[in-house]
Amino acid sequence: MSSNASPAPAPALVLPSHRDLFYGGAWHPPKLGKYVDSTSPSTQEVLGSVAEATAADVDAAVAAARQGFEQWRRVPPLERARVLRAAAEVVRQHAGELAMIDAADGGNPVGEMTSDALAAAAMLDFFAGLVTEMKGTSIPMGPDSVNFSVREPWGVVARIVPFNHPFMFTAMKAAAPLAAGNAVIMKPPEQASLSALRLMELIGPLFPPGVYNVLTGGRDLGSALTAHPGIAMVSLIGSVPTGRAVMRAAADTLKPVLLELGGKNAMIAFPDVDPDEAAAAALAGMNFTWCGQSCGSTSRAFIHADIYDAVLARMKERIAPVIPGLPTDPASKMGAIVNQAQYDRVLSYIEVGHQDGARLLHGGKRPTAPELARGFFVEPTIFADVTQSMRIAREEIFGPVLAVLKWTDEAEMLAAVNSVEYGLTCSIWTNDLGRAHRTAQAVEAGFIWINETSRHFLGTPFGGYKQSGIGREECLDELLAFTQEKHIHVNLKRR
Repeated sequence: MSSNASPAPAPALVLPSHRDLFYGGAWHPPKLGKYVDSTSPSTQEVLGSVAEATAADVDAAVAAARQGFEQWRRVPPLERARVLRAAAEVVRQHAGELAMIDAADGGNPVGEMTSDALAAAAMLDFFAGLVTEMKGTSIPMGPDSVNFSVREPWGVVARIVPFNHPFMFTAMKAAAPLAAGNAVIMKPPEQASLSALRLMELIGPLFPPGVYNVLTGGRDLGSALTAHPGIAMVSLIGSVPTGRAVMRAAADTLKPVLLELGGKNAMIAFPDVDPDEAAAAALAGMNFTWCGQSCGSTSRAFIHADIYDAVLARMKERIAPVIPGLPTDPASKMGAIVNQAQYDRVLSYIEVGHQDGARLLHGGKRPTAPELARGFFVEPTIFADVTQSMRIAREEIFGPVLAVLKWTDEAEMLAAVNSVEYGLTCSIWTNDLGRAHRTAQAVEAGFIWINETSRHFLGTPFGGYKQSGIGREECLDELLAFTQEKHIHVNLKRR
């Protein structure tokens, strides 16, 4: 959670010079002329205005994207891969600059945002390398015919991404649909859109006009994209309620959807685990660096009674040096909550934890450092003696609040783990290999770590069970999801 290494100097804050909508290879003012201020969550400084798109802008962007699609779909896959790799290289060259924009605009520490930019570049490269894997099949039907299938892109697809990784998601989530030959309209988060605009300034000219488009705006924009008949497919990373709304809207035009939604994920520590290791895992899995604003955070720590007290003691020791700081400072290891609404939500859940009888182990209030006085900062918060009936153990907070639960009976513990509507991730800690595998099979979640937490691995399928989503990302399945299969029959009989 902390490091003694000297942080690198802070990169300069280079904000985008364009604040309009990018589609058809050019910048366009919003049809209704509306702009909204983008405000830093750490200082309340206004970073300039951003265009707010409406349904009229969606019509124009979809028309431009359709023209781009007709050209892009005919570009040979290996040439599409070359363009994606060129985009990845530009992102690497500007990683520090893009990270600083996200730190100022979104509130996460600049050091971690640099890692986000590099992860986005890696994902662009990854899908560039998979373009030849969009294969069909052949079906034997005898000597008089040939039957085979091919994979083709859907057309214009919309991807709606959240505020916790603004730049990373805007860049990396375009990779699979672009590799497959689709045109993309990205909707970056309304809370932190500036890095997406800077991205288009940097790599927009690499693609034919209309292929890679960015529209900024709020909920109404997302609804217009989802319902538009010219959008062939829509994907979302967001909350479960938003996912349900997207799916309902997409149903009217029978759009396929790809949904990566929320989680109330469990970290499970068995009695054979070293207490210090369990404490470190619980804190790392909570993703306090992002103020817990991560759908994969293991926000419920189930600790066996034999090591419970020892783990809590070590948690207090390990969390003490983890304090919020200005996200633009390279030394900061924890940033700010993204906006007032989310900040108020987090504080309300901390109050609920008190009311439900949980024991506050650490944090629970805003920090007192004067330089943080204007921002949306909350101390890393740990509640002990939590039961599964408490709201902080059942509902996704999306903030820096960790609930620690004591268990003795394995069956009862697993029932509690699986009792929530979510099923995204789970982290299992034990030195017993058989127990680890049995627990992994019993847990209702789509992505399991054993003696590990939080890490993603390029090429492995990420996605959820139950209400945590539909489909898998970061793997070949994501690429194939942005294609549709066509069967072709050839009659070889001589006429």
